[in-house]
Amino acid sequence: MALWNAQDKSNWERETLEKLVLAQVTEQRRTRRWGIFFKLLVFIYLFALLLLIRGPDLGLADLWDRDKEPTEHVAVIDIEGLIASATSANAEDINKTLRKAFEDDDTRAVMLRINSGGGSPVQAGMIHDEIRRLRSQHEDIPVYAVISDVGASGAYYIAVAADEIYADKGSIVGSIGVRLDSFGLVGLMERWGIERRLFTAGEKKGFLDPFLPLQEEEVEHVKGVIDQIHDQFINVVREGRGDRLQDNGELFSGLVWTGADSVELGLIDGLGDDRTVARDVIGIERMVVFEPKRTALQLLLDDLGVAIGNRILNWETAPQWR
Repeated sequence: MALWNAQDKSNWERETLEKLVLAQVTEQRRTRRWGIFFKLLVFIYLFALLLLIRGPDLGLADLWDRDKEPTEHVAVIDIEGLIASATSANAEDINKTLRKAFEDDDTRAVMLRINSGGGSPVQAGMIHDEIRRLRSQHEDIPVYAVISDVGASGAYYIAVAADEIYADKGSIVGSIGVRLDSFGLVGLMERWGIERRLFTAGEKKGFLDPFLPLQEEEVEHVKGVIDQIHDQFINVVREGRGDRLQDNGELFSGLVWTGADSVELGLIDGLGDDRTVARDVIGIERMVVFEPKRTALQLLLDDLGVAIGNRILNWETAPQWR
C-alpha cells in the first residue's frame, strides 16, 4: 500500500510539472502572438499615417485628386542648407525635380525657394546650368528665386539663373566670392618635438600640407585657382543680372548685404516672400512643392527622425527640476 502511494505521488508530481511547463509554453506563445499583433498594428498605423500625410509624395496623388480638375500652379523647388553632393541640396536630386516641375502640364511658373549659405561651386554650377537649359526649352515658364533667411555664395550663384530674384528686407544676400579653408600646425609640432614624415610621388603632391611650412609658389598657385573660380562666379552674376547691377566696387568682394540694400545694388529685384511673390508678382496663388522622389521607408524614417529631433530639443530647452 505504501509503495502504491509513493508511485501515485510520483505520477501526480510528474503530471503537475508537465502541466506547469505546458502552461508556461502556452503563455509564452500567447505573449509572442500578442507582441506580433501589436507590432503589426503599430506598423499599419504608421503606414496609414504616412499615406495620409505623404500620399501625394509617393505618387498616390490620383487617390486624392481623381475627381478634381487640373489647375494651374507655381511649381516650388526648395534649396535649403548646405549645397553639396551628400546633402539634400545636391545637384542630381534638384535637377531631377526641376525637370519634373518644368514638364508638368499645369506649371505656369517655377519658384526657387532658397535658404542656404552656399556650398560646393560645382554643385551650384550644375544646378545653375540646368535652370538655364530648362528656361531655354520652356520659354513660356518664367523662373523666380525667393530668398528667405540666407541666399549667399553658391545659393546666390543658383539664384541668378532665375528671371527675377526676391528676398525679405532682412535677408542676407551676396557673398560673391570663393574661400578655401586650411590651418597650420608647424609651430605646435616644433614646440612638442613632433617630426612630420610625408612620402609622396610627385613633386607637389603634398602642397598645402598643414604640417609643413607654406611655400610661396604653392600659395600663388592656389590663389590662381580660386581667382579663376571667382571670375566664373562674377561672369555668371553679370550674365544673370545684366544692367540691373549697380556700379559698386565691393559688389564682388565677398561681402553680404541685407535684402533692402540688395534692391539698391541690383542683386535682387524686389522685396517679398514666397506667398506675396506668387500672389502679387506671378499672379497665381496656388503653389505646389516638387520634391525628389523618395521611397515610403525613406519618408517614414525622415518623419520619425524629425519627431525624435524635436523631442530631444524639447528635452534640452524645457525647464527641468534638479
